[in-house]
Amino acid sequence: MSLSELHATTVVGIIHNGEAAIVSDGQATMDKTVMKSTVKKVRPLHDGKILAGFAGSTADAFTLFEKFEEKLNEYNGSMERAAVELAKEWRKDKFLQKLEALLIVMNKENALLISGQGDVIEPDDDIVTIGSGGSYALSAARAMVKHSPDMNAREIAEEALHIAADIDIYTNHNLSVLEITD
Repeated sequence: MSLSELHATTVVGIIHNGEAAIVSDGQATMDKTVMKSTVKKVRPLHDGKILAGFAGSTADAFTLFEKFEEKLNEYNGSMERAAVELAKEWRKDKFLQKLEALLIVMNKENALLISGQGDVIEPDDDIVTIGSGGSYALSAARAMVKHSPDMNAREIAEEALHIAADIDIYTNHNLSVLEITD
């Protein structure tokens, strides 16, 4: 990893009670310096039917968003097929192999983590997190789903990210939130 690269973390995606939400913090760092505190790491895709977020190098992530959108168009909006095809291309293409980012993509039915190692992982519990604060957010979200069943997907994701931001120095409280509730 080059010290000149801008990196962004943390993202939480959750599907709960028929709703989907993805939340990111806003911090981007270069080495040990906060360069920006309001980065938008999540975006709606495919007319808002799919939500996506990234952690890692910001320039690399934007390239991957574009590639994923191309795959969505190529495969008529099939998120799972687009994810698999992106992961395959990412693993094989010499240019894409150098990209340092992770993606979360999700709709109301499925959440997926996509990596450059060729991984497309669907979590067992409909909660997926990435970035330096991801483990903290995952633990918090699992506890809330188990012990606070009346919370909705957005509330759980937001609170999980706030808990991560209280612990992880590379995660802040400037949240960007997207959700699918229809």
